[in-house]
Amino acid sequence: MRCPFCGNADTQVKDSRSSEDGSAIRRRRVCADCGGRFTTFERIQLRELMVLKRSGRRTPFDRDKLARSVSVALRKRPVEAERIERMVSGIVRQLESLGESEIKSEQIGELVMEGLKNLDDVAYVRFASVYRNFREAKDFEEIIGELNTGDTEG
Repeated sequence: MRCPFCGNADTQVKDSRSSEDGSAIRRRRVCADCGGRFTTFERIQLRELMVLKRSGRRTPFDRDKLARSVSVALRKRPVEAERIERMVSGIVRQLESLGESEIKSEQIGELVMEGLKNLDDVAYVRFASVYRNFREAKDFEEIIGELNTGDTEG
């Protein structure tokens, strides 16, 4: 693993630990040249996934982009990082277990909506407002109505 500070390719693993849900290994590393310390994560990847965008464009699936989207929706909300990580890992596992190499972006969005609904109502509404491209206040009323009735089809 290349050192992010000096670019040296000779780094050593000082400590390895499994993540809480066992889906990743966290490794503490140190650079032999500059002494810099950093952390890496190793995750299982069952298959290479491509995302089919609404525009028809295809892009490689990016777990970090998914995690950032979820984090934006959950910004300043009282949800533990461990629960967020479990949700993201669960979504990735669901996508990989579909058996498809191409996944529609809408399918990913619906899985995120489902996960956020179980984590935090405010984050669910925030994500829905962007994902479903809300234009008027009544759009918020409708999603809150869905939240109260348990109906997330839209």
